[in-house]
Amino acid sequence: MGIEDIVNQGKEFLEQNKAKLDEVLHSDQAESVSDQALDAAADFVKKVAPDSIDGQVDGVRDSIDKAVGTE
Repeated sequence: MGIEDIVNQGKEFLEQNKAKLDEVLHSDQAESVSDQALDAAADFVKKVAPDSIDGQVDGVRDSIDKAVGTE
């Protein structure tokens, strides 16, 4: 099985389960998990990157947060 076969299987899975995946991505549980992960990632970047980009980090974090969960 080649990489192309694996990619095609992934595409098939996504297409077959699109409604369920959308439901899961926009659930309260996904919101909680994504908030924790996004907060941790943003905090890490802020620690290692210059303070001048903190606002951009927060903006990216908020944009991603809007795409996952209920808020």
